[in-house]
Amino acid sequence: MIVGEVVGNIWATRKEEGLTGLKFLVVQPDSSFSSFSPSTFVAVDRIGAGVGDKVMVTNGSSASRIDNVQLPIDSLIIGIVDSVEVERGEGNG
Repeated sequence: MIVGEVVGNIWATRKEEGLTGLKFLVVQPDSSFSSFSPSTFVAVDRIGAGVGDKVMVTNGSSASRIDNVQLPIDSLIIGIVDSVEVERGEGNG
């Protein structure tokens, strides 16, 4: 799972039939949750996220199965983050 911020929208009037009605957002992963600096990617949104929202995203086969139908999707927004709390133990940075 990835935590990131929605930084943009993508509009596509022509797309695969199964993708009709889905919203596409550009997500910038939060580097504080990863040891590398990943680049932005496109994720499908069905929960109403928007630009500026911090979101949780799932990738791969779990993202491509919506309503028991296999779709050509790599990433799916599965939550809008209200807050993050990370406890750091002594000696962990």
